Amino acid sequence: MFTGIVEELGEIAEIETLRDAARLSIRGEVVTADAGHGDSIAVNGVCLTVVDVEGEVFTADVMKETLDRSSLGALRPGSRVNLERAVRADQRLGGHIVQGHVDGTGVLLAREPDEHWEVVRISLPAGLGRYVVEKGSIAVDGVSLTVVGVDDEGFSVSLIPTTLRLTTLGAKQPGDPMNLEVDVIAKHVERLVSAYTSGNGS
Repeated sequence: MFTGIVEELGEIAEIETLRDAARLSIRGEVVTADAGHGDSIAVNGVCLTVVDVEGEVFTADVMKETLDRSSLGALRPGSRVNLERAVRADQRLGGHIVQGHVDGTGVLLAREPDEHWEVVRISLPAGLGRYVVEKGSIAVDGVSLTVVGVDDEGFSVSLIPTTLRLTTLGAKQPGDPMNLEVDVIAKHVERLVSAYTSGNGS
């Protein structure tokens, strides 16, 4: 589990393309400090398992399913990525509960800069809109954000200078794909209520 509080901006060092998968080598000084084989690290919001660590570079395998459902397939050597280690049970939950299981990808529609923050509008894939509510939480490329507004086209979030400076969201441009993970609690509530109202619950 993650919190959506990015620990550092990493960099794709190398990509090995396999028949139905890819192997990513990712440079990150902070996340590799105590990383070992089998650990979980979120890369742009996607939970990946560490296969190997060499110095400040860790390697992770990405299956075709993940490449198809996320924006990781668009990464290239030199691409910057948001990195976060899995949260420990004794840590503060600074953002919100993030699983690292991407629900879909949106597209950055527009940026509206202001003096002290920036409003970013992002499209929503079909079927995800019902989980996104004003003042609710959403993870965008692994960053825990509060939804400012929602409409039929997508949703908007406000980014403070720290988020713009310390995550990939500061450099994203209109048309860029973004990994989205909606609130897992909303999905569970929907499932339970649906079972109850259909007569399958107790």
